[in-house]
Parts: sequence; C-alpha cells; structure tokens
Amino acid sequence: MPSETANRTGPQSTTDHYLNRELSWLDFNARVLELAEDDTLPLLERVKYLAIFASNLDEFYMVRIAGLKRRQSTGLTVRSPDGLTIREQLERVTDRTQELVQRHSDVFNDDVLPRLQDAGIRILRWEELEDEATIRLREYFRDQVFPVLTPLAVDPAHPFPYISGLSLNLAVSVRDPETGAPRFARLKVPNNVPRFVRVGPVDTATFLPLEDLIAAHLPQLFPGLEVIDHHIFRVTRNADLEVEEDRDEDLLQALERELARRRFGPAVRLEVAEPMDPRILEVLVSELEVSPDDVVHVPGLLDLASLWALYDLDRPELKDEPFVPATHPRLSEGETPKSVFATLREGDVLLHHPYHSFATSVQRFIEQAAADPSVLAIKQTLYRTSGDSPIVNALIEAAQAGKQVVVLVEIKARFDEEANISWARSLERAGCHVVYGLVGLKTHCKTALVVRREQGVIRRYCHIGTGNYNPKTARIYEDVGILTADPRVGADLTDLFNTLTGYSRQTNYRQLMVAPHGIRNGLIEKIRREARHASEGRPSGIRIKVNSLVDEKIIDALYEASQAGVPVELFVRGICALRPGVEGLSETIRVRSIVGRFLEHSRVISFLNGGDAEWWIGSADLMHRNLDRRVEVLLRVCDEAARTQLHETLAPAMEPGVRCWELRSDGRWERLEGRDYQAELLHRIHDLAS
Repeated sequence: MPSETANRTGPQSTTDHYLNRELSWLDFNARVLELAEDDTLPLLERVKYLAIFASNLDEFYMVRIAGLKRRQSTGLTVRSPDGLTIREQLERVTDRTQELVQRHSDVFNDDVLPRLQDAGIRILRWEELEDEATIRLREYFRDQVFPVLTPLAVDPAHPFPYISGLSLNLAVSVRDPETGAPRFARLKVPNNVPRFVRVGPVDTATFLPLEDLIAAHLPQLFPGLEVIDHHIFRVTRNADLEVEEDRDEDLLQALERELARRRFGPAVRLEVAEPMDPRILEVLVSELEVSPDDVVHVPGLLDLASLWALYDLDRPELKDEPFVPATHPRLSEGETPKSVFATLREGDVLLHHPYHSFATSVQRFIEQAAADPSVLAIKQTLYRTSGDSPIVNALIEAAQAGKQVVVLVEIKARFDEEANISWARSLERAGCHVVYGLVGLKTHCKTALVVRREQGVIRRYCHIGTGNYNPKTARIYEDVGILTADPRVGADLTDLFNTLTGYSRQTNYRQLMVAPHGIRNGLIEKIRREARHASEGRPSGIRIKVNSLVDEKIIDALYEASQAGVPVELFVRGICALRPGVEGLSETIRVRSIVGRFLEHSRVISFLNGGDAEWWIGSADLMHRNLDRRVEVLLRVCDEAARTQLHETLAPAMEPGVRCWELRSDGRWERLEGRDYQAELLHRIHDLAS
C-alpha cells in the first residue's frame, strides 16, 4: 500500500502528528496571496503575486485534486497520514479554495484595480468605452478576432462540444425570433489573441478583456437570432500523466501518446463568473460531468494568471528595483572572465543564484567545456531548460566538435514533456548520446560532468546543483550549486552516469547520497546520530531547507530527535506535514517559510554532528515521490569556504526580526514582520563581488 495513503499507528505515528498535505499546500498559496494583499509592496509586484496565485491554483487542480479524484473513483477507502478520507480531503479543499478565490478576487477588484487606475493602467468593460474607442475596437474585432471564432451550437444535431482545459469560454443563450425556441451555443475565447486588448495607442495602458470584446459582437456571430445573454466559464482538466513504462516499448512514443490523451482528461474544476444563470450552470455541470462541489464561483474576471501581461508593462517605478546578478568573485578578474577549470583546481566554488549570475558560472562552465580542445567528454542531466537554451546549444556545439556528449533528458518532467522531447531530438540529430533514464523513475538530479585531459592526465570537473539548467528561471529561483574538481565527486558522478545510461546497480557512493536507495535511510541515520549526540551531552543540531517536507519516516525521525533534545530548524517554503512545538513530541522544532521576490528553491541540510558539522546540498525535497520514485542526489560539501558560505546564507533566515511566516503547533501559519532576508542577501553578495 502506498505510504502516502496508509494508516499509521504506534506511539510516534498517530494521525494527529501530521498536517494534511493538500491543505498545507493551500496554506502556501495563501502566503502568496498575502503578498498580493500587502499594500507596502510595489503595485505591479502585487499584480505578479495575483498571477502566481492563479497559476499555482490551476496546477494544484490539474495534478493534486485530479489525483485525489482518480483515487476516489477506484473506491479506495484508505486515509491520508493525518487520518482524513479522500472525501473529507476534497470537502476541506473545496471550502478552503472557495475562501481563497473570494479573497483573491476581492483584493484584485477592490484594491489593486483602483490603484492601477490611479497609476494610469486601466482595465475597462465595453460599456465604459468612449465612442471613438468602440469604433477602433470594432475594426480590430472584424480584422483580428472574428476570423478565428467558431460558434458551436448545442442541439440534437450538434452534441455538446469538447471544452479544452484552461480555455476561456462563453456560454451563449440565443432565441429564434420566429419560433421563440431557445438555443444554446459555446464560443471559445481564442488563446492566440492577446487577453487584454489595448483600447488606445501603444503608449497608453488602457485595456479591454478579450471576452468583453467578443461579447459585444455576439449578434454578428448569430445573425438572425436574438442574443439573450452570455456567461463566462473555464474548465480545468486532469493533466497528470500516467505513462505505463515497458522495457520493450519506446518511452518517447509512449509519452507522446499520453500527451495526446492529456488534452481529454476528465474535468476536475468548473470556474464560472458571477452571476450565472442557474439553468446554464446546470447544463455545464451535466455536460462536463462534474459535481456541483467542483464549481468555483469567481467574482469578476476569470483566469487572473493572464495578469502577467500587465506586469510586463514598462513601468519600473511600479516594480521592485532591478538588479544585475553578480559574477562570483572567483570566476573573474575585474571585468575579465577566468578559466573555470583553473579556478576549480584552486578549490570549490559555491554558487548562490540568482544572487550569483548563472550565465557567468554554470553556463560559462558548459560553454568553456564545449569550446576547449582538451575536453574529451561532457555528461549532463536536463530536467527543465529554457526555450532558447544556451546550455543545449553548447552541448550541440561540443558534439559537433567531436567531443563525447551524453545527455539524460527527463522527458517526463511535468508540463515540460513536449519541450523536452523536442530538445532530445535536436541533441540526437547533433550527434549527442541521449538517454531517458531508468524505467519507473524520473531523473530529477542536477548534475554535469566534464572530462578533460591535462598534460596526459585525466581530470574531472563537476557541477551539482539544486536548480534546473535554465538561465531564465535562474534569475527568479533561489538555488545553490557547487563547481568542483574534487576527484571523489568526479568518481561518484562517473558511477552515477554509468547507472543512468547503462545497467550498473551502483548504490554506494563516496560523497553522494542518491535516491531512491540512499537518501531517506542516509538522512534518518544522521538524524538519529544527532539524537545520540544530544543524549550524550555533545553538540547537536539539525537545520533543513527544502521546498516540501511530507515524508512520515523523516518526520518521525525528527520527532525522535526533538524528544532527545536536538534543536531542529526547518526552512520550508511550501508544504510542511510536520507539526512543530507540540509538548512531548516536537518542542525543539521550529518551522519557518519565506515567500518573497525570489522563489526559495534550494535544498540544504546541515548536522552539527558533535561539533564536526556536515553540510549537504541537492535536488531532493523530503517527499515520497522524491525519495522513492526519482533519481535524486545530495552532495556532501567538504570545502571549508563553501561550508562557511552556506552557514552565512542559511543562519540569518532563522534569526529573530526576519520577515517570514512561522508554523504553529495547531497548523496555523503566523506572519511575522521584520527585515527582508532576500534583500539583505542581495546587498551582501553584491558588496562582496564589487
């Protein structure tokens, strides 16, 4: 039985010891929403958080709620670790979601919209337009919108049409003036036309929602009929892929088949703009085969994820002050780049993105390797990358130059499957050896290995990080990584790539812990070691920074450590199923979350270890999927300067007086005001680099 749905018993495994995963995720998105509600932030930053909240919630329904509904449909009666049935989880999620959606709409409609208007950025409705604007927009509709619209009738000769996931739609009621018979039609709002149509010249910032423009011209789409009314709705579908992997089947073909099926996944949410005619809503609920509990009523505009279009306006005074990532001081001499290889022969380099530039560190490492005639081979894992990827381009150039290039492309990376299939084929055409990992596992680790001949001797250079090889997200995702020439790490990565590309069953490594075999047990052993140190009066302490903490075995070990007196500090951005500060269970555990300008994404773990501290970085969150169903890597950081830098980076996040959220024993997240941790890091790292 899967551990995430199993009942747990025993003195350290009772259901009241765990917080619900889905509700904890909604609490995280509520923290994002609090930033949108914060009127001390620049206005367009608040717009950005509104958009992030909306897109986060979309993915939550497409994956997590879809998963719960799928398990519910099988008739399983198992409970979540916190003791809830699937039905109970869905009920609580529905109530909490409607509450958050109402808050989301309220802050947009009642606070942000008026402030945008005061700043000269306006979103108008059709009836608010002046005559001159309506004339211009009628021409725009005729030339740019009308040709791509397709009204679809619903009657005995025309079955209810397929509604694509996340598309905006108009449910239109019309009447035949001769017979008086009512008619129903569906009209899709095209997604290849800007959602917010400029009302005036390009240098103005007045917009009309595209659905309003279409609604104003419905009589042109139904000539000879009387348009009674229209309603906006949006459907979210199950988008979680279930690829049955078979050693005898081409994984690429199997995944492409599943991608085609994903478009037709069952509906898991119906969003409707208030107010909606109950008769129309009844038709939609029936035809889409959703429950009334799956209906989310939204005041105002649907799909606020499209607010990114407003954030992209050139209004720097309404945004955070721009910054330029600093080049790590060891990778340049003044304005002159240094050889990454020469630098690493002198010692490791710890990188902290986005404070340190990705382009002048990791990207330069791969680009220098591709261009260096002494480099014999480059091996790299790719989980997600950007649309125009300089990393992929460098790998292609390396292969074309005759180097051996091995790339593990994870084509099952959720929502990046199609892009990764395209990259895989481009790399293959260039002569790279492309592999797709191990059957039944996703390869989530972020690793690169460069093999170089130096004066007749082979030397290996490595990068291991917590974030993707994506220069775009590296400007907004907080991540750390190590560049190193440590021969032990080079030997470990060689063994790891042999496992990923061949039939090796390597499970023991020198400087790495590797999932699915080594990370959970390795961490639990180290957590228990801290408990022994505490019991014997030696220095002890655990500090963990992750995106999510869900795994019950890890949580139970942390509870045991707390009961032994070990101070435990957890820096968890998103989901946390551990309940801190409970008398007799977790009194020494503190949990903080920081949500801000940069997405806290790094995974860093330290153990005081009796005074001989250990530091680990890697790709794994402490979740069932990461520890059981993925290839993940944690690297032990041995370089003293890098260890000091990690301490100086992580310790301030847990200090008093830092702006953050703290998790209470009853499961509430309490917001604490104070210093901006990310801003202080930004200034400190730039000062060191200058």
